[in-house]
Amino acid sequence: MNIIKKLPINQLGYGFIPEPPKGKNEYYLRDKQNRSGIQYRSLSALEIEILVRNGNTSDDWTKILVSSKFNPELVKNCAFFGLIRIGELENHCLCFSDLIVPVGIYNSTIISCDFGNNVAIHNVNYLSHYILGNEVIITNVNEIVATNHSKFGNGILKKGESSDVRIWMELCNENTGRKVLPFNGMTAGDAYLWTRNRHDDLLQKKFIELTDKRYDNKLGYYGKIGDRTVIKNCKIIKDVWIGPDAYLKGANKIKNVTINSDPQAKTQIGEGCELVNGIIGYGCRVFYGIKAVRFVLSDYSQLKYGARLINSYLGTNATISCCEVLNSLIFPAHEQHHNNSFLCAALVMGQSNIAAGATLGSNHNSRGADGEVIMGRGFWPGLCVSIKHNSIFASFALLNKGDYAYELNIPLPFSLISNDPKNDELLIMPGYWFLYNFYALARNAWKYIDRDKRIDKTPIFEYNYLAPDSVNELINSLDILANAVAKAAIAKDKKLQQNSDKAIIELGKKLLHTRTKKEIDSLEIFVEGFENSKRKTRLVKVYDAYHMFEKMILMYGMDALVNELSSKKHKSIIAAVNGLKSGAKDMQWTNVGGQLMQTKTVQNLLNQIKNDQISSWDEVHDFYQTASSKYTQQKTAHALAALELITGKKLESFKTTTLVDLLDKYLAIKTNITESILFTRSKDYKNPYRKMVYENEEEMNKVIGKIDNNSFILEQQAILQDITTTITDLKKQLKKLSHIKWKTRVLH
Repeated sequence: MNIIKKLPINQLGYGFIPEPPKGKNEYYLRDKQNRSGIQYRSLSALEIEILVRNGNTSDDWTKILVSSKFNPELVKNCAFFGLIRIGELENHCLCFSDLIVPVGIYNSTIISCDFGNNVAIHNVNYLSHYILGNEVIITNVNEIVATNHSKFGNGILKKGESSDVRIWMELCNENTGRKVLPFNGMTAGDAYLWTRNRHDDLLQKKFIELTDKRYDNKLGYYGKIGDRTVIKNCKIIKDVWIGPDAYLKGANKIKNVTINSDPQAKTQIGEGCELVNGIIGYGCRVFYGIKAVRFVLSDYSQLKYGARLINSYLGTNATISCCEVLNSLIFPAHEQHHNNSFLCAALVMGQSNIAAGATLGSNHNSRGADGEVIMGRGFWPGLCVSIKHNSIFASFALLNKGDYAYELNIPLPFSLISNDPKNDELLIMPGYWFLYNFYALARNAWKYIDRDKRIDKTPIFEYNYLAPDSVNELINSLDILANAVAKAAIAKDKKLQQNSDKAIIELGKKLLHTRTKKEIDSLEIFVEGFENSKRKTRLVKVYDAYHMFEKMILMYGMDALVNELSSKKHKSIIAAVNGLKSGAKDMQWTNVGGQLMQTKTVQNLLNQIKNDQISSWDEVHDFYQTASSKYTQQKTAHALAALELITGKKLESFKTTTLVDLLDKYLAIKTNITESILFTRSKDYKNPYRKMVYENEEEMNKVIGKIDNNSFILEQQAILQDITTTITDLKKQLKKLSHIKWKTRVLH
């Protein structure tokens, strides 16, 4: 039976705070929240007469306070209860897009609310305990109400509440073992650090304390609607905090949510949306039948076209439409567009693209729904891919169409992963992106930078495919590939047998540098531990991949070296190189929500949280900013360390001949990449099966654009020209230096 209580009518709009602190009334928090600066006064007798004549009622006309420019003629057919404060009402219309409405309050029930200047409130059936800013438009809304225990999506408790009502966000695992408390301003880095380190009870306790300290537990905070926000044709808005310049139209239900918005980053929520227990960042777009429960949308993210997002965090500049995402933590620049894709219990580390038919959530074929999958930066499953939890993928893994029936652990980055049903093998092509699709790889990095809508681009999100995380994986892959080649060679020739793992790796590297491509490709190369099955895992194109990995590491290091030399004026280039410091001691890095940090820096942060040196989430975010300010310098140091590793020489030992040789190799690699970008894209213009849908080449160029006008390719060619000029200048300086040294030797 529904419990219906009967209360005296004179209690409606009062008692929002049951027991205010001593010396304060029930409006003390409301007064603190209302920062409009409007000076209110009581109604005059004439104003009351006009209001009554216009069909308005109030339980107590003395409880209606207004500003000096209040116009009672602009309030009609309203019922007021409790303390009402109304700002200026002037005889104007407010226009937004195609909506034009007169200023004033019409045909509405208002309970204990504050209004800013020149609001337009039309046909609101129930508006209770809200503070509205200036020039707010609300029209045709069933219910806008705030309760005295409103938390606005934050995972906190109010005075007197039991812990079982606290809202948790169950990320990365369906069994709640990695749950976190959402809060306004939560970053993907916060969520990442919290979901990891579950064994550290003190750290986990501190994370809860940081969240609880961010807000007080007082009862009685009102809902707020910021200046110039427009709300039309919505049904239920309950316990929602809305920033300025937001636009809500046709939403079914929004409950216990913070909607961040401002003039530079306006947030919009559209038709048919149902949003419960969440945080929406600045500049977000949420449209057309969205269902989101226990969620965080980071800034400039989008939910569209019937997507379902449950117990999940969606990072900055990410888009999900049409599909279902559960229990997932997703870093920035994620794309998932198709109705029949499913993502569950995943840590997705950014720059990912989930294709149609992808089923990345086969949890229930285990004894419990407790599996997880970790997808490195740039993860890209093809059409109709299904994988089994638990699985881990290195950066820029590409899965070919197929059902992967066993758990996978793929440490080789930039790889194409395939099933070979004929031979019942798992097939891996390391370095596929470098070998066959440099255009897409390079363009994606460019695209994510171009689409980063943040006004303040800090902290720095790493979008380049070569960065400390992926380069470390490349470095580790050299040993994996060498080990596999050596074992394949030993299986073919027992005389090559070695006594230790280190010796086997060294043998593999020697073979890869002394044997021909044909000889290496003739070997049957297998690896172990990549798949939890009895079938074999075969590597293909190992020779090409190994040497391409070496080139990429060299290019990464030389990018940093050339940038250092070209950005500074030196009397002696060699002296400048010899004086550079590498980051050989700091080679371990962690992707913290899209921001790369040295692993020792992350551990330092966690230690400071545990010992109370950092005691608020704002201080954690300041730590991120400080780390970000050092990132470019630290990345350079890491790149120089990688250069030392791949050349086998310390920077302080570089000679003129060494540097000239490296500059030549670097330019050759850059030239080859630019040519590969053009070549891989040009294949789309030459493939007859692509061309056959067009009447002629002219029509094709009209539809997809001429390749000669491709802005990305033109930009890459211009960059190559600049690099060529820079290297020519550096070599001239080196040649001049060598000539001076030669003259000095002759004179002596």
